[in-house]
Amino acid sequence: MMTSPQPSSEELTARQQAVLDAVLALMVEEGGDVTMTAVARRASCSKESLYKWFGDRDGLLTATVRWQASKVRAGNYDRQKLDASALRDSLIRFAANWLSVISSPTSIALNRFAIGEAGTRGSNLGAIMLANGRFAIGERVKPLLDAGRDAGLIAFDDTETAFRSFIGLVGRDVQIRLLLGDALALGAAEIERDAARAADQFFTLYGTGAAPGRNKTNA
Repeated sequence: MMTSPQPSSEELTARQQAVLDAVLALMVEEGGDVTMTAVARRASCSKESLYKWFGDRDGLLTATVRWQASKVRAGNYDRQKLDASALRDSLIRFAANWLSVISSPTSIALNRFAIGEAGTRGSNLGAIMLANGRFAIGERVKPLLDAGRDAGLIAFDDTETAFRSFIGLVGRDVQIRLLLGDALALGAAEIERDAARAADQFFTLYGTGAAPGRNKTNA
């Protein structure tokens, strides 16, 4: 297997980003037809360039997963000035961002593709998805949760458990329904409402006091 250092999302050139977008487009349109030849044809580049940039097919898929996962970020916050309102807002921003990404056609196609390949002997895509998707996203949000705990705004014993609780409140059954083809309508208003509700429910579970701006109808 060929290996090649993987550039971070910030290090990708515009041309490399276009290649990864081409991979995602292929997944949406063709399902499992993601070969180096198909990607090179779709992205109008040579296979030699793909191998130079990403190493091999696993490297290309790893970069694609990272590229899609990089769109999910925690809200901006100042750790030194974090209060309940700022923590709640950051949680809402992450939740809304994550819901928007996982409900997009590209993420649905990527996850379906990964599930299909996970049972294939010799495929590493399942591990790639976990390492660069779910686990990487968790590492972006956990510092926010730890900052909230350090500020005395929330209380928990284990950061991973708190993160899993929060992501469960945000996602509920949305992702599995989308993956199974449910025509679930998630517009901007619905996503914002669900994100705020998840943040308020999280404060109910882990908060040390009332969160400013909380809407009791969402609790």
